[in-house]
Amino acid sequence: MSLIILDRDGVINHDSDDFIKTPAEWEPIEGSLEAIAKLSYAGYRIVVITNQSGIARGLLDVDTLSRIHSKMRRMVSQVGGKLEAILYCPHGPDDGCDCRKPLDGAFNELAHRLRIDLRNVPAIGDSLRDIQAAQSVGAKPILVKTGKGERTLKDPKLPKDIPVYENLAAAVDALLEATY
Repeated sequence: MSLIILDRDGVINHDSDDFIKTPAEWEPIEGSLEAIAKLSYAGYRIVVITNQSGIARGLLDVDTLSRIHSKMRRMVSQVGGKLEAILYCPHGPDDGCDCRKPLDGAFNELAHRLRIDLRNVPAIGDSLRDIQAAQSVGAKPILVKTGKGERTLKDPKLPKDIPVYENLAAAVDALLEATY
């Protein structure tokens, strides 16, 4: 069974500069839930790794984040998909943790939990920090243009060899075509 790592905001759901603070504000990007279902049908284990500094900023609490993630899981399940795990960093940018992307603490936690090496595991994100975290553990970063993706494409620090797709659905289609 294969593994894939997805960022949440800007990849699965619409992002907001004001943060996603309630289940009502969590809205999937068109085609993203179906893309996750395709991965599930193809035998992928799907894990979400997401920075959620809104907790440290006092914009939402862990219980509210849990309700947001319940909504996401329910909507994914309704189209036939399954999320194996959701790992999140609740810290702010200045908290000095190692779980906040671009650092690789959450990726290492996942590798430890599953007792696997993350080398060449696809990791789809929309920001430079998603790409950097994936690269730091040897995963295979993939950028989508949704969320912060268009902005990230203009970042001079973005490595030139990163595959780029319009959205999660296009990235998943390309990944599955390459696999089969």
